[in-house]
Amino acid sequence: MKKVLLVAVSALLVCTSCVTKKKYLLAENGRLEAIARGDDLQNQLVNCRDNGDQLSSRLAALERDTTRMGKNIRNYQSMLNTNMTEQEKLNSLLSQKMSELDERERTINELQDMINAQNERVQNLLNSVKDALLGFSSDELTVREKDGKVYVAMSDKLLFESGSARVDKRGKEALAKLAEVLNKQTDIDVYIEGHTDSKPINTVQFKDNWDLSVIRATSVVRILTKDYGVNPLQIQPCGRGEFMPVADNESADGRAKNRRTEIIMAPKLDKLYQMLNQ
Repeated sequence: MKKVLLVAVSALLVCTSCVTKKKYLLAENGRLEAIARGDDLQNQLVNCRDNGDQLSSRLAALERDTTRMGKNIRNYQSMLNTNMTEQEKLNSLLSQKMSELDERERTINELQDMINAQNERVQNLLNSVKDALLGFSSDELTVREKDGKVYVAMSDKLLFESGSARVDKRGKEALAKLAEVLNKQTDIDVYIEGHTDSKPINTVQFKDNWDLSVIRATSVVRILTKDYGVNPLQIQPCGRGEFMPVADNESADGRAKNRRTEIIMAPKLDKLYQMLNQ
């Protein structure tokens, strides 16, 4: 596969006078690095979902244990009433179980409080983003919450011309508004995902839809970090190509919806992870 790719690259360099070998290799290296960053992002998202599932499972298990312990305590109390010769032994056992029950209830309450606080942070973030982007129409961008994350889907109509990775003036205005929110809430992770429709692209600048989606994502990242001061440590770009459509690519309207850049924001879960792994 690598040999075939090298032959294709060599042929393209010979046939294309407007792209030097050095520029092409730089672009290709950037594309590969972006794909690697995208894979890393995917792994982080999968880990985030797995950790969330573990947290919910542990909470459910603790609740079941609490119910079972409550039943055991009632059984021990019944035994005390019917068999006084075992009273001291049962009292000791009852005290132990009550202590365990109290500890588990405290853990459940702490976990629930942290989950509630996390949900509140997500809702506050959602409201802040909606307020910041009020001046943009629904065919330019949409804002929604899903699975504890806030998604801003910006259309090509807002950000880019067809086949281009240069952000338009109107798109920069939207990114500036969003950057104001990100700069005030620095304890969130931000993922930039580029998406295309299913129509293939093959130009001097973009080899395929992967290239286009990755470079569009990095263009947005550069504007957020360099122009508007968003911390580069909290933001990551990746390209999805045509492989995560939200509509049918058979229609023009569906393809327009699929050509988008999604900005995904999620409050950090460090404290929840620490408690889950204790």
